Order: sequence, then C-alpha cells, then structure tokens
Amino acid sequence: MTGGMGPSGVDVAVRGRVGDLTDAERELLLGRAPDDLSGVRTAVSDMIADVRARGDEALIEMGERFDGVRLEAVEVPRDAWRDAVERLDPQVRAALERAATNIRAFHEAQIPADVELEVEPGIRLGRRFVPLAAVGVYAPGGRAAYPSSVLMGVVPAVAAGVTEIVVCSPPGPDGRPSREVMAAAEIAGATRLFAVGGAGAVAAMAYGAGSIPRCAAVVGPGNKWVLEAKRQVAGEVVIDSPAGPSEVLVLADDTADPTRVAAELIAQAEHDPEAAVALVSTSTRLLSDAEGEVARQLPDAPRRDVVEEALRTRGGILLAESREEAIAFTDAYAAEHLAIYTEDPHADLAGVRTAGTAFLGDASAVAFGDYITGANHVLPTAGTSRSFSGLSTLHYLRSYTWQELSTEGAASLADDTRRLAEAEGLPGHGAAAALRSADHGGLAGGPNGGGDA
Repeated sequence: MTGGMGPSGVDVAVRGRVGDLTDAERELLLGRAPDDLSGVRTAVSDMIADVRARGDEALIEMGERFDGVRLEAVEVPRDAWRDAVERLDPQVRAALERAATNIRAFHEAQIPADVELEVEPGIRLGRRFVPLAAVGVYAPGGRAAYPSSVLMGVVPAVAAGVTEIVVCSPPGPDGRPSREVMAAAEIAGATRLFAVGGAGAVAAMAYGAGSIPRCAAVVGPGNKWVLEAKRQVAGEVVIDSPAGPSEVLVLADDTADPTRVAAELIAQAEHDPEAAVALVSTSTRLLSDAEGEVARQLPDAPRRDVVEEALRTRGGILLAESREEAIAFTDAYAAEHLAIYTEDPHADLAGVRTAGTAFLGDASAVAFGDYITGANHVLPTAGTSRSFSGLSTLHYLRSYTWQELSTEGAASLADDTRRLAEAEGLPGHGAAAALRSADHGGLAGGPNGGGDA
C-alpha cells in the first residue's frame, strides 16, 4: 500500500488495495477526526461566556475582530432582505425559489403522524409531535456566500411549523451578510436575520443574548469554531450534527463513466483543503481511467490548489477484491456524500447502513443534492453518520406521549403495577395503583376502602 504520485501524476494520500491498508492508512481514511482542538475549545468556551455575559456588545466586538467591520446593530432590517431579493439576478432567484419548493415538498413528507393506540381494552396511549418554538440557522460567510445553506436550514423549519426562525451569518464589508444570503432568508421564510458569525452566533442563538432570541435548536454548517461551539451547547439545545469539512466516497464499477467519477472527486475536494475524497472499486480499469480523468480535469479547475491539497492529505484510490469488500469498506467509511455509480446501485445501497446521503447512478451528481433536489445538504461528516442523521424536519419537532385509562382498564393493571412497585421498594406507587383496583370499586374507592393495599 502506498500513497503519493501515481502514473497519472495525481498525488493522493492512499492508493492500493483495501485489504492491504495499514492501521495508519485506515485511520487516515476512516477516522477523519479534526486535528487537536484543545486551543479551539478553550477559545470557544471563553467566547460563549463573553456572549452570555455581554450580549450585543460582545457580538459587535467579535464582528470587528474577526470580520473587520464595526456594526451599529447586529440585526438586519427586513426591508434589506426584500431589497436583496429584488436586486438578485432573476435566474438565481428562480433557482433559489425552485430549490425552496423542492426542499419544502420533501421535508413536509417526512413529518411523522401522531400515534394513538389501544394496547389493551381501556388503555389508550398516544404520541404527539409539536414544532419547537424557535430555532437558529447558521449560514457560513467569509470567502463565499452560502444561500443554499439558508434554504436547507430554514425551509424544513417552516415545513415543521416553527414560528420563530432566526438566521445568523457573518457580515461583509458593508456590515450585512451577502445579498444572496439575505435574499435566501426572505425566500425561505426566516423571521429574523443577524449579521453575526462564528462561535458568537452559535452562543447567542443557544442561550439568547442581546437582540438574538433563545432558540431550542441550532443547526447549519460552519468552520471549526462553529463546530466546536455547537458541540459545547449541545447539552442545552438540539444540534444537527458535529459537521466538519466536506467529503465524498465514490463506489464505482466498470459501468461507471470515469469522467463523471473524476468530476465528483474534484467537486467535493474544491470545498476545502481538508475535504476527504475517495474512490473504491473492484475494477482496476475504472480506477486507472478515473485517475487519468482527474489529471486531465485538474488543470482547468478554478480551485486547483485546494483540490490538490485535499487529494494529497485526505484522498484515496482503492481497489477492492470483491463487491462485498467494497461495500464493507463503504459502510465503514460512513461518508457524508456517498456516490454509488454501479450496475445496480439500489442493491449495493442495501448493504450500506452509514452515510449522510447517497446518490444512485452516475447521472446523480452530488451537486444536485447540494442545491436543488430537495434533500438536505446539512449532513454528518467524519464518520459521524454512524450516530447522526442529516438535517430534517425531525430536528425541529419534539414529541410527548399521553396515556388515558378507563376505570376498567385501570383496575385491570392495578395489581400487577402494585407488585412491580413493591418489588422496586416504592410502596407509594403501589398504593396509588391499588386505589384504582377492582377491590376499591375502581376510581370511586379510597385509601381505606378495602383490597390488599
């Protein structure tokens, strides 16, 4: 097993057979954990405490320090959003509106139905789903604008019935988020928008600080500071997942188009020098042709330096001995984006339990899901899809159960409930159950009305 420069001139971190991976190579590919964040943890903890103590004043100082702009106020007035929509390129606006329509349709379909069931005669149970009162959506800023992240965070909240939907995004040189982000907030249906970024924004949404209301959930992608802040507030609020740099694993066979395979690797690698991109196949021809296509496409890639760094540090081109080995590796990799470009992608997907989202067939470019299909692009990374799911309406709902017993139903449970309560050393529980027993005349009896209590 070896990495480095291949015959095509493409430099990747790991190249070779899946079965020959060393422990270090396997950890590099499968671990994908961030580097030591001890310094980040301390700094983020301090920022959270500062925001909680000083509110808008702390947020304004952070904007000056990190974004180079002095804000008069952190909230962006609604007329600025509406103006941004009007000034937006009509074709971009139409694309955002199309994406919002698809996102809402798909996420409305995921809202669970309330449950009501009679488990025994006279014993009715139910579960009711209700929207959270307020949620916070983070949209990254800085070197690029991410209106798609606004849609992915806000539209499912609207679909879930959330009434207060707060968006935070870093300010640009004019003291406001980008025009595209402001327009997306209006199109998506957000209720408030703040020109606040980084860990300070997460803290303000989680705890309520200054002008920003307290939210029951904080979601959305971001840099390591945002990631760490979400980790630290997770005990107070719902978060989506501890997402990090983007990643894709392509599972392909001889039927895949190597040009498309290469394009998928480049597309995800261009996100970030720390992005993780890998290709696994049982076909040596496909691997060779796809790597050759990467070499051919790279010179024309606008973000070539970023792509090359990602391939060199987190890239993998891997040969599996069998379909079963390829699928097992895919499941272990637990990719944010899984592209299955095989003869029977549905059959191959059946063997995979861990992924943020999967794309079936090489017509299904990951970019479609990033922007416009309607599935969410806020997804678990770094193998956390073993535990977390992608953002959905479920993140914006909570549920509670209810229980209703008839007189007869209560009487039928009383003796067994008393026995279990006494076995646990809780006689008061047993007494409360015994009051409903048939010997007490159902609900009409009293604590001294007879029976074996």
